[in-house]
Amino acid sequence: MVSFLRNFLVVVCIAAVPLDRSFAATKRTKPKPRATRAAADPEDSNGKPPARIDPKKMHLLREGEIPLSARGAIVLDAYTGKSLYEKDADLPSYPASTTKIMTALLVIEAGDLDREVVIADEDSKVGESSLSIKPGEIYTRRQMLFGLMLKSANDVAHALGRDNAGTEEAFAEKMTRRAGELGATRTSFRNANGLHHAEHYTTARDLATIARAAMQQPFFRQIVGTRGFQWVRPGGEIWALRNHNRLLFEFPDCTGIKTGFTNPAQHTLVTAALRDGREVIAAVLYDTRQGKWEDSKLLLTFGMDHPPQPGAEPMRFD
Repeated sequence: MVSFLRNFLVVVCIAAVPLDRSFAATKRTKPKPRATRAAADPEDSNGKPPARIDPKKMHLLREGEIPLSARGAIVLDAYTGKSLYEKDADLPSYPASTTKIMTALLVIEAGDLDREVVIADEDSKVGESSLSIKPGEIYTRRQMLFGLMLKSANDVAHALGRDNAGTEEAFAEKMTRRAGELGATRTSFRNANGLHHAEHYTTARDLATIARAAMQQPFFRQIVGTRGFQWVRPGGEIWALRNHNRLLFEFPDCTGIKTGFTNPAQHTLVTAALRDGREVIAAVLYDTRQGKWEDSKLLLTFGMDHPPQPGAEPMRFD
């Protein structure tokens, strides 16, 4: 009986081996499904796009097109004002704190920068990004311009606008009028700081045009190219301000100029770069947190590598 059982088990085991081997071979040789996504949509080995890429936001780039995440963008030659590359450059969008470029330009054009400004109660009540200025405190216009552009202080912007024109509304009218004089005719300002207002808007082309005019002011250039500034309060307290523009620290040729963000505007950025005697200015509107830096680097590099040619049209992607 024992001998019979032993022989039976040996037969069963031998019979089972080819079945297992056959099954394993079938698994190894089973063909994998072929990828069906477009070649422009990169895939990993599992047929899925990398996590950092959103397929819904991708499209096939046309010849010469720069991969930008900004909704509107432009880079122009600072000396001629000629557009070199643009993407929906005339699309209206909210500028957020890049508004302060125009605020600073008007204050600098008015002159008398050592004039003292007494902070009013209404100035101190402007929220979000601020330097917590208090009613009765006194600062010079010159000092306030550094706080405006490096800290992006909304309360300081309000105080400078009120000091310049008497009221916020009057200063906004001056801003819009001056923008039109510069050729920025698709721009409407409603305040000095860029806090959201439905009728406060601009375009990438207009914003770059305003920035170009501002960069022609030596003191403006000094401010926006400053990496750090000591903000001295009336009691002697010192706050160390650091420029919000990361490209001043990361992009060797960068000369300025201003960042911006609100929820409706998303991320905005205007930058300038100087190389071999040529300067270019880039503006991106409605961008992502990281995209504004990467887009601006691409635009600045393109602008410096492609000087304006007589009669040549800009590369345009709308």
